[in-house]
Amino acid sequence: QVQLVESGGGLVQAGGSLRLSCAASGRTFIGYRMGWFRQAPGKEREFVATSWSGGSTRVADSVKGRFTISRDSAKITVDLQMNSLKPEDTAVYYCAAANQLRSMSWSRESDYDYWGQGTQVTVSS
Repeated sequence: QVQLVESGGGLVQAGGSLRLSCAASGRTFIGYRMGWFRQAPGKEREFVATSWSGGSTRVADSVKGRFTISRDSAKITVDLQMNSLKPEDTAVYYCAAANQLRSMSWSRESDYDYWGQGTQVTVSS
């Protein structure tokens, strides 16, 4: 059974940092792109960052320069380092995995095959 389990969420003041981690299990993730999405209250889920198995990464413009995605293929984990957090970063953050051969869009939610349950990040002003 494939599982993606997020950890590291919490409450932080604006300007602070958090590191989210996602542990994947249940199958090989070689050839899978692993990323992060987030959903704020009353809003649609949106792309945050993604990492190809070969090492390339992409982040959303809204978090560029503040968030960094990293991946450990041996441990099958993907982390999201979030710095200079803003109240508008408040959301539930989801880890997701997409088959790179089948996926046409690295930021499209529907391209991702597996999802975690999410972890809450709250940034206070």
